[in-house]
Formats: sequence, structure tokens, C-alpha cells
Amino acid sequence: MVQGVKIHSKVAAQAQAELFTDEALKFLAALHRTFEATRQSLLVAREDAQRRFDSGVPLDFPPETAHIRAEPSWHCAPPAPGLEDRRTFMADFEDSSSPTFANMVNGQINLRDAIRRQIDFETGGKKYKLSENPAVLIVRPRGWHLDEPRVSIDNQPVSGSLFDFGLYFFHNAKELVKRGSGPYFYLPKMEHYLEARLWNDVFVFSQSYIGMPHNTIRATVLIETLPAAFQMEEILFELRNHSSGLNCGRWDYIFSFIKKRRADRSAVLPDRKDVTMTVPFMDAYVRLLIQTCHR
Repeated sequence: MVQGVKIHSKVAAQAQAELFTDEALKFLAALHRTFEATRQSLLVAREDAQRRFDSGVPLDFPPETAHIRAEPSWHCAPPAPGLEDRRTFMADFEDSSSPTFANMVNGQINLRDAIRRQIDFETGGKKYKLSENPAVLIVRPRGWHLDEPRVSIDNQPVSGSLFDFGLYFFHNAKELVKRGSGPYFYLPKMEHYLEARLWNDVFVFSQSYIGMPHNTIRATVLIETLPAAFQMEEILFELRNHSSGLNCGRWDYIFSFIKKRRADRSAVLPDRKDVTMTVPFMDAYVRLLIQTCHR
């Protein structure tokens, strides 16, 4: 076991033995020790922002980044191999996955095996296996606000984001490139462009750590919080060398609207069945995202 790293669960013992090699745990420890302090400061900043919203400070586009929004010359990286045509499959460690430790580690094993075309399944006399040309794989790690409490480093729980990203990247990045694809991610729940900067720093560090060329990683950002809707250009700018665009997330965006404007009696929403994508504030959100990406 790597010094300072502790695993607090014995479930899925075989999967753990295959995933938690000394080298993989050293990488997780390096990620944690390099970026955990920044993550914590950004989570505190979220709480500070909520207090400002509760006191009546309106949401607006950040004045300190006006130069980014006004500068037309910068652009994002071109599509990476396999992303020119978005026929993709998203493997989700976030909303659609129950975060039991068995699910998290067995999910990593399944991804490893799928990438190497070594996965199949038989039930009821039927056999299932991957096609010869499966969809391009994109992985959604947990958001910055979530911990992985079953793993601690230096007596602190590791970030769920870094746990999901780190194990997948360490075990599969080079194999993906060898097969004509790459390590591609779908990043949820960000609330500020500095959180995108943290992801970019993680990408740069990780590529250097395993000797992979910079800008190999690609990430699509899910704009699903109200503050992020006012910082789309800044988020793209921070990730510009690793970006594969933005996407909308309806239900979490509505939830974020309710949460962020909880103290504003003029911002009470009707039943959710009436909050469709055609209501003005949702339509404006979608149109701004499309306009930002096209620009």
C-alpha cells in the first residue's frame, strides 16, 4: 500500500486488487496532494456566492473577464479523433449511477475491459458483446462537490472527481490513443470558470505524469448550474486546449435556478411540467450556449 493512502472498504475485492496497484494509487495521491487545497477553496467560494445571492446581489456576467468575451481571436482545440461525429456512449459515474463502492470500482473494471474489447455477458441463453466499431466512449466523473469517502489520502477523503478521472485515465489513456481514440470526459456541476481552470490544470498535470502529449484529453462541459450559464465563454477559454464543447442539462439547471434564487420571492417556479425548454429563461439559456459554441 502507498504511504498515506487507505482503502476503507473490502467490497469487490478482485476489482480492487486489479485497480489499486501501487502505481495507480501513487497517481491518485499525487492528484490529491496537488489539487485538493484548490478544490476546497473553490467549494468555499460556492458558499460565499450563495450568501451573496441570498442577500440580493444579482447574477451577472463577471466584469473581470469582459476581455475574454470581447476578444474574438481565441478558439478551442479542433475535434479529437472520434469526436468529429458525435456518435458516443457516456459511461456515467455521476447522476445515473448509485455511488456504492462496488459500483464505482466494478464500473472502472468494465470500462477497462470494454476498451480492450474483452467484455461480454451471457444471460438466459443470450450472449452480448461489443460490436466491431462501438461508439466513442466518454466518461462522466462525479462533480467537484462530491467526495469518495471509501478512499482517504493523508487522512482526507479523496475527491470523487479525481478518483473517477484518475483511475480511468491512468489505466486507459494510452490504450485509448493506441486504438485511435483518446481519454474523453463529460464534466458536470461546475459553477465557476475557476472550477474549469482546475480541471484544465488536472489534465495538464496528468498528461505530463504519464508522458502523454498535452492536449490529448478532451472534455465536454455540461452547463447545468445557473452561475455557469453566465460564464460559458470563460469556461471554454479555461479549457480551450482540451475542450470538446458545451451541452445543456435541463433538470439540474432548473434545480440550480431554484437553489440559487431561493431567497428571491419573484423567482418561484411553477410545477416542473410547465418549465419546458420553450419558456423564456430556458430558451435564452439554450440559445446562449449555442451562440457561444458557434462563436
